[in-house]
Amino acid sequence: MENKDKRGGKRIGAGRPSKSDEIKLIERLKPLEEKAFIALEKGLERGDFKFTQLFYAYYAGKPRETKDITLTTEQPIFNIDDIDDLD
Repeated sequence: MENKDKRGGKRIGAGRPSKSDEIKLIERLKPLEEKAFIALEKGLERGDFKFTQLFYAYYAGKPRETKDITLTTEQPIFNIDDIDDLD
């Protein structure tokens, strides 16, 4: 028989981190900020596409995804008005 604890539902550690955890992480990353900018700059200078993509994703935001939807209507094989005329 299956263990009921393993069938989904609330799990420990799941979900969005608390605001205090996010603030702690930002505080830990703050000393590395200058190194990160230097690494980004070096990647951009090399012309590495991934660095350019990352830069523009934060600088200008990601572009909205658009979908071209074309609807085609099918032409009926026969016209019902023509059938009524036959009577």
